[in-house]
Amino acid sequence: MVEINKTAQQFQSSIVIKTDHKSIDAKSILGLTYSILSSETFVLEIHGPDEEQAKKEMIQVFHRYNVHADINE
Repeated sequence: MVEINKTAQQFQSSIVIKTDHKSIDAKSILGLTYSILSSETFVLEIHGPDEEQAKKEMIQVFHRYNVHADINE
């Protein structure tokens, strides 16, 4: 969870994690705590000047923890 937040903080792009029940700003550690504990599905919405690199790195972080996340194109 902390690594997700730290990775998101590196980018100018907006990084939103959509879960079963809500949308969370990946740069908000409090929001991430709630989402990781209560959800099974994750969709990343990433938009901004460095979105391609952000998409690659965010997916890698999720995969490192064996958590599947999709990218909403």
